[in-house]
Formats: sequence, C-alpha cells, structure tokens
Amino acid sequence: METTVVPATGGLTTEEAAERLAANGPNTVAAPAPRRILGRIGRQLADPLVALLLAAAVVTTVLGDVPDTVVIVLVVTINTLIGVVQEIRADAAIAALDQLAAPTARVVRDGHDRIIPAAELVRGDLVRLEAGDVVPADLRLADAQRTSFDESALTGESVPVHRLSGEEAGSGTVLTTGRATGLVTRTGADSSLGRITALVARTKPAPTPLQRRIASPGRVLGITAVAVSAVVFSLGVLAGQPLTRMAITAVSLVVAAVPESLPAVVTLALALGARRMARTRAIPRRLHAVETLGSVTVLASDKTGTLTQNRMSVQQAITADGMDYTLTGSGYDPAGEVRHQGQQVEPPEDLILLARAGLLCNDASLVPPSGQRTEWQPAGDPLEVALVTFAARCGLDPATERAAAPRIAEHPFDQSTRRMTTVHQLGAGGFLAACKGAPESVLDPDTDAALLGAAAELAGEGLRVLAVAAAVSETEPDPTAPPGLRVAGLVGIGDPLRPGARDTAAAFDRSGVRLLLITGDHPATAGAIGTQLGILGSGDRVAVGDAGPLNTEDIAHTRVYARTQPDQKLDIIAGLQQRGEVVAMTGDGVNDAPALRRADIGVAMGGGTEVARQAADLVLVDDNLATVADAIGEGRRIYDNIRRFLRYALSGGIAELLVMLIGPLLGMPLALLPAQLLWINLLTHGIPGVALGAEPAEADVLRRKPRSPQESVLGDGLLASIVAGGLCLAAVVLASGVIADHAGRPWQSVMFVVLGLAQLGVALAVRAKAEAGTPRNWSLLGAVAVSALLQVAGVVLPPLQSLLGTEPLTLPELVACAAVAVIPGAALRLARR
Repeated sequence: METTVVPATGGLTTEEAAERLAANGPNTVAAPAPRRILGRIGRQLADPLVALLLAAAVVTTVLGDVPDTVVIVLVVTINTLIGVVQEIRADAAIAALDQLAAPTARVVRDGHDRIIPAAELVRGDLVRLEAGDVVPADLRLADAQRTSFDESALTGESVPVHRLSGEEAGSGTVLTTGRATGLVTRTGADSSLGRITALVARTKPAPTPLQRRIASPGRVLGITAVAVSAVVFSLGVLAGQPLTRMAITAVSLVVAAVPESLPAVVTLALALGARRMARTRAIPRRLHAVETLGSVTVLASDKTGTLTQNRMSVQQAITADGMDYTLTGSGYDPAGEVRHQGQQVEPPEDLILLARAGLLCNDASLVPPSGQRTEWQPAGDPLEVALVTFAARCGLDPATERAAAPRIAEHPFDQSTRRMTTVHQLGAGGFLAACKGAPESVLDPDTDAALLGAAAELAGEGLRVLAVAAAVSETEPDPTAPPGLRVAGLVGIGDPLRPGARDTAAAFDRSGVRLLLITGDHPATAGAIGTQLGILGSGDRVAVGDAGPLNTEDIAHTRVYARTQPDQKLDIIAGLQQRGEVVAMTGDGVNDAPALRRADIGVAMGGGTEVARQAADLVLVDDNLATVADAIGEGRRIYDNIRRFLRYALSGGIAELLVMLIGPLLGMPLALLPAQLLWINLLTHGIPGVALGAEPAEADVLRRKPRSPQESVLGDGLLASIVAGGLCLAAVVLASGVIADHAGRPWQSVMFVVLGLAQLGVALAVRAKAEAGTPRNWSLLGAVAVSALLQVAGVVLPPLQSLLGTEPLTLPELVACAAVAVIPGAALRLARR
C-alpha cells in the first residue's frame, strides 16, 4: 500500500518512520538470491568438452591408466574452479549498488536534524543536502538554493543540471553546488538506482565467442573419434585379433585422439593474457573476456572521461571587439598558453578584462596539489572552475584578484534569467558589477549581433558558451538590474579530447573495429566530438535518443548517439548483436551497468562507479581507450594460440586415427599398442601443447580485420591445414613402418618413435611469426626437448620397453627415425611462408 508523502517542515516522528519502514522495507537495493555452489559446478561440468573429458577419465580408470586419469581429472578440476570463481565475481554487480548509495543521510525527525543510516529512510522523510552529498533516495525538492546536481552516474550527462524547488533529484546523484531539502518520494527498488538494478538483474551475459566456437568442434571430434575407433575395432576382430585387446585399443584410440589438454591450453593462454593486460593497466574480471576482445567488431564508447578528459576548460575566448583566442593546458593546471591565429601571444588587456570578470562572478576555486595528490583539483561547479582556470592561464592570480575586489552583493543564477550577477567593492573607490550567463540573456540582439553569431558557431562546435559583461560605477548598483553593463566577450567551454584520442580512433579503424560514440550529452557536443575523432563525416547524422526509438536501420549506420538513456543503450547493443556483431561497451556510471553486462565485453573505467566496474568484464585502470586497442591485440594473440594448438593437436589425432585405420590394410594387424598410443598422447598433448598457449603475438595482429563472429574456430583454412597435416604425418609414419618391416626390423617401435617425434616437430612448425626482437617462447622449446627425450626413452630404457611393449632400436635407426620425423613439420613451415 502506498504511503502518503506529507510535506511537514518538522519531518516525521520516530513512530511514523518506524511504521513506514516496517510497511515498505528498508531503503536498500534487493540482492538476488545467491546461486548454490553445486549448481554453479554443474553448469561448468555440463560444457560439452568437459563432459567429453569426464568420459575419457572413466575410460582411463577402467584401463587402469592412473597417470592419464589424474591429468584429466586435474584439468577438469582447475577449469571448473576458475569458471565458478569468475561467475561468483561477476554476480557481484548488483550487490555493488550498495557501495554507490549514500551510507548515511541527514533527516529531520521529531523536529530535529539527525544523522541516520540511509537504509532507514522512508517515504515522507525530510532530507537535508549540502554540496558534495550523495542523494540517498529519490527526493522532491522542497527548498533548493542555487542547486546543481551531477547526474552523470544515472544519465551520462557530463554537465551538472540545475534543479529548482518542486523538481526531483534521483538517488545516486551528487549535489555539486548549493544546498537543498527534499521529501523522500521513492526508496529501495522503486528509486532510480533500484530501477537500474532491475535492468542489470534481467540482463544475462551471452556465451563468449570462444565458448561457442570450441563447443561444436569438441562434439564433432568426439563423435568422429568414436566412429573411427569402432571401425578399427571391427577390422581388428575380423583380422583375428583378440576381442579384449581390440576393445582396449579402441578406447585407447578415443582417448589419444581427443586433445584433453585443450581446456588447460585455453586456461593458460587466458591467464597469461590477463597478466599481460594487467601490466598495461587493463584488469580482466573474467578469463574468457580476454579472448572475447580479439573477436570485437564494434566498440561502443561513452564520451566523458573515456574519449575526453572529463575536465571542463575554456577552449576558446572571443573579446568584445571580435578577436578570437585559443587556450591550451592540461586539466585544471593553471599553466597554459594563449594563442591567436596559431601563435602564442601575451594576453591582451581586453582578454584580461574578460577573464577577470568571469573570475569574480564565480563561486568556484582550484585546490593546489598537496601530499600524494599531484594534480590541481576543482572545487565547485565545473563550468565555474573552467573560468577560474582560464583566468589563471591569462596570468591572473585568483586569490589576489578576489581580495582586491571583495564581493558585497549578488544575484544568484536564476533559471528564468539564465545569468548570475555579482557586485564588488573596488580598492580605489567605486564598484564593479560582473555578469555571466547564456549569450541570449546577456547580449543585445541589436548591438551584439556579431557576438551572437559567434556564440552560435561555438555552440555548433559542441562547446558550452557563456557571455560575460561588466560595468564600473561610483554608486553601488542593484545586482538584479545593474546599469550600463558592457559586454566583455564570450568563452567556449568544453571537455577536451584526451591526448591521442584521434590516433586511437584511427587505430581501431585500421584493425577493423568500428568505433561508436554513445553519450547522454547534447547532440551538438556529441557531433563535435565525433568530428574531432574522425568517425563522423560531413553527411553523417547524429542519432538523438530523446527524439524517439531507434530503428534497425539507424543502428546499422549510425556512429554517434546523443541523449541516450540506459534502456536505449541496451537496444543499441542488442540491435548490433542481432546483426552478428561482437560488441564491446565502455562506461563508468550506474546508467552504463546494464549495457556493460549485456555487451559481449563490458569495459569499465577504473575511475568510474563501483557498480560499473562490477558489471564489466574488463576494468581500465588508466581510463584510457588506447589500452583497449592493446587488449584487443592480446585477445587476438590468445585466439591465434588456441588455433595454433588445434592445428598441432588435431593433426596428430587425425594421424593416429589414420595409422590405426590404414595399418591393417598394409599388413599391420595392430599398428600401435594401447599403451603406446597413451604414451604418445601424454607426451604430445601435455606440456608442449600447453606451452603453445604462451606464444607471442604475430607481427600483423593489429593490422588484420576482425574475424567473422560466425566463423568456426576451424575456419579460414585451418581445417584443411589440419587434414593435410594429419595426412602427411600418417603417410610418413606408415611409410617408415612398411620400410622397417621389409628390412626385418621392429616396425611397430619405429612407427611409435616416428609418430611421437613428428608430432613434436609440428609443434615447432606452428610457432608464431613474431616481430623482430620479440622474446622467444623458451617454454615450448624446453617442453619439446623433454618430450622428445622421453619418447626416445620408450625404446631405449628396459623398464619403459616392458611397460610400452616396444623393442630396442640402434642409434643409426633412431637417427633415421628423427630425420624422417622432421618432414611433416618442415613441410608445414614451408607452406606457411
């Protein structure tokens, strides 16, 4: 039942508040029911490839192959553990909303101000706010004194919004200037934060491209291995082999043909990629998200703080005589240059007058670096802070100027007049009236037509334009209507692009990733930023969210979106995904959380809200979009290494199947014994296969177009290469066996050695073609060397001969086996040139 909001100046009584708290519940975001750990484990084990590995473990247990069983179970356990941990961390997104909400609130209870936990707020409570306070619940402002709210966390709007008495302030927003009291209208799940929580809860992350790509080949490979093993079993029985031996051989062949180390390779590649990304200030929160970056075809970026510096500054100033000046500088640092027609100049007197008037008609200030804080910090409304920084870059000392002309009266900014006026006492006698505001409220259309035209041009460039006027008089003027104001000029204030942002956008274009700009800002601002980035052409349009729903055609061809709401961001991402795109989304506010969760890869800014970081798959510590380009390269490297392993492992598996299938046709009733198959499998699919996941990136990794989202992991010629490699391996092994048999030598032992060494040679052949100077993957070389020695030991050491059923080979025979085993790897390496 809805509780009536009573606008009582004395606030609610303790008894009334307790009754409403009991009736409506606490002012908290409801957490979803926790998933049971057994359910999480079950979902991980239900993966087709993991299920196949479990079946292989059962087979090896029946065969009594303890080492292989232990390896398979260990791989499954580690893979499941990592998956469960990452899933638990991802589910923390909704719980993070509690971190954003104000922990305490100042309310009026029983006629007195009290500080209470924000969770105890109820509808009808009278809340007091001071500058810097987080709004603890949705409020209807009862009294608003020069208030402006930072609503960027909810709406994406980078400029604070002025609110008047009777208007609403949403929970999670921040009061940046002024003071206010407000009546609580909505709490908990009904509040602004609560509604976004519902969006996050309803938005389920889709399977990653890697998960989708590996699942299908895993099923196909398992079915193929079982079918071929059944044929081998039948041929052996028909040739007179014992039924039991052929049954064991068949299941051994299935185990040997399936690359059970694939999950370990994937996990290691992703973990190494995560470590590399962390060193470049990008922290992955889900391992599979590392690879997903390599599949990205579209990057949807917000504007404020990602492509821009999130620091308002005066970029252009036009004095009363029409002279145009450009200001440079970094952030809020007073150091900077004044330029005219591209040349640095000393600030002229007209510009200094403009800067002084904007400084005096101003309530903001700059806080210098101190302690561990190395940068200048803003204090007050960002637009006013920009004017203070502008004055400092023109050579004025804010403290000195304000001390020389103390304020004695003011008329605060009023939404109806859209300007602010202050009156100052001059030390030499007389008074100064300074005024700033919207150009149309300060300039005269008849006498200041040129400046009004210049203001329109600046606004078209995406800048916030303020006009400044001043007047000196001998008597104290009325601040509500000061006489004789003379225009000092215009200032164009904007959030400048990050250094290198345009180069970053160009880098995405070169790598085939389409960069989109999605912001809550004004269309003119969004269009100007898009033009500066080089992603918006002269004939391109800016889609405006509050102009109506976006259709599929808009989403397909639009690269800049303005005035977008949280649900519209979801629509944009869903529309792109329906077109087969792999979408990465960046964001830093609460309003971005649902879209971050819905995107194939959510990228949160490290300086953003906690809820955005928890909803994302990747967190940028440095808030720099260029880091995403590096992460995309890392994702592509990982995917290349997974395909590299598949080329190596599957060609070996095909060779084993062909050898066992064709051998009987060449007079070899049982080409290899079950123990020999498992030994080769253990050496080739183990450490060398995992070491392939650490290969460096190819030289052209960031110059390629992204692979098609619909492309199979075995696509782009990989399957044909695997089949060719398997045929080459099988031909070499079978030929060596036939020659050894004709020479009266132990042909089965020869085939055993050649097959193992040849597969290791393929591992060396599929190495990455890295840029010159890139460190080599010594772990692969070491793993191949150790495995090769163990393979040879299988026919040299008597205990292994007994275990594997091999016969000794002479040194010349071993050298000949090694020479023949080089052929498949050499052929593959030459074919790649």
